[in-house]
Amino acid sequence: MAPRIFPIVKFLVKGGLAGGAIYVVYSQGLLSGGEEGAQALRKAQEALPPAVEEWAKYFGWKLPAVPKTEFSLCSYWNSGVRTTIGALSVAPTRASEYTQNGWKYMKDLVK
Repeated sequence: MAPRIFPIVKFLVKGGLAGGAIYVVYSQGLLSGGEEGAQALRKAQEALPPAVEEWAKYFGWKLPAVPKTEFSLCSYWNSGVRTTIGALSVAPTRASEYTQNGWKYMKDLVK
């Protein structure tokens, strides 16, 4: 009986963890607008280093210092979106150019 119940329990535990993760992400505002996401990122950046340091002391680990990086996640995201949209907008022109070059190459080989 226990071997037949084990997969069901395993599935329920995985579903519970996934549902809990989605609930936490939604409650922290990560699924809403960009400003709420940026605020959640700032809160995580403030809370995570002390928590990691506390756990490292608890387990007796020696961790290197975390380098301080200042960057705007929104600006990097926007530049990535601009690059992608720019590449998609010139894709038909590039495809036409590459097709013409390929036909020219094939004609030169046949001659």
